[in-house]
Amino acid sequence: MSPWLYWPILKVVGKGMMFKGAWALVKGLHLLLSRAELRAVIWRMILLLLVLFVGLTYGVFELSAAIGERFIPTGDAWYIGFLAWLLSLFSMLLALVIGVVSFVTLGSIAVAPWLDQLYVRVGRINGVELEQAVLPWWKSVANSLWNSVMPLVTFIPLAALAVLFLLVPIYGTIAATAIWSYASLKLLSFEFMDTPATFAGWKWLERRSQVEDNRWYYMGFSGLAMFLLIIPGLNLFVLPAAVVGLYSQVNSESPEL
Repeated sequence: MSPWLYWPILKVVGKGMMFKGAWALVKGLHLLLSRAELRAVIWRMILLLLVLFVGLTYGVFELSAAIGERFIPTGDAWYIGFLAWLLSLFSMLLALVIGVVSFVTLGSIAVAPWLDQLYVRVGRINGVELEQAVLPWWKSVANSLWNSVMPLVTFIPLAALAVLFLLVPIYGTIAATAIWSYASLKLLSFEFMDTPATFAGWKWLERRSQVEDNRWYYMGFSGLAMFLLIIPGLNLFVLPAAVVGLYSQVNSESPEL
């Protein structure tokens, strides 16, 4: 039987897993805001995330303007107006994706100690007493920074390809946005799972196996997270909600390599 006959089945299964991943984030956000012991932790990290968000927002607009100035065409042809509008849109989308990834990466590093506290309390809600390592703030941040390095192995080649596409007139910006978005979803998946995976004792190979074996689940989870991250105010809660939402997924999986 031709492998192509399985494609409709794969699409249905994939969409189902994407919905499951997105729903896990929704449940994580609901639990985060509905439980007083979890809210008590997130208020400590909100100010730091807010400062980071304001700084990156300025950077996103500057980057969008720079991309637009470099790649948006000018001229008197009838199609130039529409083309300029289309490329302006994709320039903004590309800048937003870069901003979202930067926010999650830097935010997860900066508030790592509080995310650990949050995860311990989620475990307690589920009847599990997790042991949190007592580390200085700087060492906890350093560990999180190291865990953010290895996912770049999968991100950098795709990011480099996206940059090369930016050199292609007109359609290059559209292709670069699509490639960068896909690469960013994968990177966000690793960033969101950092705290749960650390408590589970997963090293890089186990984390990569988790994402690859549950590709559609994490595409749905990170896709919804990326959308919520561009909504001011709500975006401050996405990172802690992701940590809460991935508790069940990480603790129900034990990748074997």
